[in-house]
Amino acid sequence: MDNGLVAVSSVWADERVYYPLHVQPYEPVPRLPKGKQDPAFRTKPQIAVALIDAALDLGIPFRAIVADCIYGEHHEFIAALAAASLPYVVSLKPSHGIWAPVEAAHTPKEAAEDLSWDGPEQPGDWTPIVRRFRDGHEEVWWAADLCFGPYGPDKPVRVVVATTDPATLPDLTTWYLATRLPRPGTTQATDALLPPADLTEVVRLYGLRNWVEQSYKQPKQELGFGDFQVREDQPIRRHWQLVYCAFSFCWQNWFRQQDAARGEPMEEQLSGASAQQPDESPAVADGGKKGARRGDRDGRRRGPSARLLAGDAPARAGLARSLDFSMALLAGVVRRAPAAAATGPA
Repeated sequence: MDNGLVAVSSVWADERVYYPLHVQPYEPVPRLPKGKQDPAFRTKPQIAVALIDAALDLGIPFRAIVADCIYGEHHEFIAALAAASLPYVVSLKPSHGIWAPVEAAHTPKEAAEDLSWDGPEQPGDWTPIVRRFRDGHEEVWWAADLCFGPYGPDKPVRVVVATTDPATLPDLTTWYLATRLPRPGTTQATDALLPPADLTEVVRLYGLRNWVEQSYKQPKQELGFGDFQVREDQPIRRHWQLVYCAFSFCWQNWFRQQDAARGEPMEEQLSGASAQQPDESPAVADGGKKGARRGDRDGRRRGPSARLLAGDAPARAGLARSLDFSMALLAGVVRRAPAAAATGPA
């Protein structure tokens, strides 16, 4: 929330990078003429479902949808994902309760406390998980599938607990994760349409949600996401789009600096191959391979000057190679399209 306005956004992420996909404003009930009965009213989870649909329409590839407990415990949100057979890993509160006999576990935390644990040498029901972070350091966590109520490793929805200390289950470093990704080797893994995921994979996927927190900080603190001085809906959306354009230029510049530090040839940078790394998503890698086939279909080696010429007709109208010359592009916008003088306060 910035400047009195709440926004709901979607972010694509892997271990290396994150990238904002879509953003929509959230209108609080007091601002709407008819309150919750107003046709424009939508809850944050309802907006989130619309953002997921927008990403699907673009063909964005992903292993799973990841969200915190605000969405993980929202019935409509989870029901929408289940109805669309979409994979997810969402957080639950430790106190997320179910109806059960008095002697049974009623919450994820109670189910986790029932697991056997006699220390790292005799972990009992727990499995060690090595988490590797972007800065190179590693941490050992412990994870297990929980069995309580409708949840279990052989059921349509699993609940996985991951923690740094199974003995105490510290609040700040303990996750309770619900997922539709089946456990390998179970009946669900055989019958489900979704690929299975072991404990390490489930924990890895939810760990990517830290990029969401990062995505709030950088556009807001560094790029002025909330520093608009307008009040109308359309100008605010345009401001956000400009911020995300600037964000894209920042990523492009960072990749080019990394490539230059590794001493890659300039022709590779001009071709855009510098941004294609082995550990990127399949969509990015496949796109790079298709581009290579289009550019080298005749089998001849091409120099950097030849790469600046299009090999065939463009698929659609657009700016050619704008990210390679971002500073010149922005300078042209500033020079040729000055803002008109304001007639009054926004």
